[in-house]
Amino acid sequence: MHDLPRQLAVHELAELFEGRTTLVERLAEHENPLDSANEVIAGLSEADKLEALNAHPAIGAHKLSARSAAEQGSEDEPETLAELDRLNRAYEQRFGFRFVVFVNRRPKSEIIPILRERLGRAREEELDTALHELVAIARDRWEHS
Repeated sequence: MHDLPRQLAVHELAELFEGRTTLVERLAEHENPLDSANEVIAGLSEADKLEALNAHPAIGAHKLSARSAAEQGSEDEPETLAELDRLNRAYEQRFGFRFVVFVNRRPKSEIIPILRERLGRAREEELDTALHELVAIARDRWEHS
């Protein structure tokens, strides 16, 4: 387990956030990047926020980083995967960005009710929630690496 970092390089942050995005570039400028995440996100354009969210793989996607695959588990019930695919598509159509949730090693079937509930939210609330979840994932990845 790692304590929160004093400084992380762009490539280290890119691994935590699933890609080299404007968010990652800006976080790398900070001495305490994960502690500075909310402040950095507040200064991003909407396009930069969407870039960060859309870099993250969809829940139940076939192509995942090794880290995402471990976090999402191996539950591959066809009905669960089909429902996640349907809900992910509906979410992206409604909000214009990828659904991001801190899975925290829960089975995929436990994510379906969360995704359904979040589909009913206002876009601005959901954008804030998704970004908060993205940072929670990165923080957990750092602490467990």
